[in-house]
Amino acid sequence: MPYVITCGDEGVQINEGTRLAFAGSGFKLEGFSEAVSILKRLFGDDIRIVTNAECAWIRKKLDLSTWEQTTASAQQYVESLADREALMYAGILPFADPKELGHGIKGHMVRPRGIHIANKIMFTLGGGEQTYNLGCFVISADWVAEADKALVKKMMETQIAHYKALANGNDLAIVFETEGPLGKDVVEANRKMLESIGIFES
Repeated sequence: MPYVITCGDEGVQINEGTRLAFAGSGFKLEGFSEAVSILKRLFGDDIRIVTNAECAWIRKKLDLSTWEQTTASAQQYVESLADREALMYAGILPFADPKELGHGIKGHMVRPRGIHIANKIMFTLGGGEQTYNLGCFVISADWVAEADKALVKKMMETQIAHYKALANGNDLAIVFETEGPLGKDVVEANRKMLESIGIFES
């Protein structure tokens, strides 16, 4: 299955493709370029990227007032991001039945409109999201063992703070997904990096 960078919004569901999640699909996320470089070393150059309806990260970053503005802007800016990072832009995930996008990706949004229902943040350590869970915000940590510790710390803390804000102050458990093609050694190296910056499973 092709790898696809998405937002970590819990409503994002990829039906065809393996999800690598970053807040806002990496838009204006400090450290994203470095993460993409490592992901390309791990998985090859032909990584896809999508945006999604109701992307709270992009709305906040652009200080937009409506979801309609956000949807239009998200497509424009994430396509531009794809060009800069030499990623394949596959389109936008709608609130609808699963949609065939570009470059072999299919997916949609499955949470209720206007509501965030996640109660966990799941970090993927072994090669992207292996099992979809509507209760989880998702953050890719498949690459962190090969990155600078200070960059990883800032990037992870920024994303965690964003998802905590979406959860309206409710506690979010931390879980690690350790399945995937990268193998146990890589998973353990990624786990050690997260734990070194204070991120542990709840």
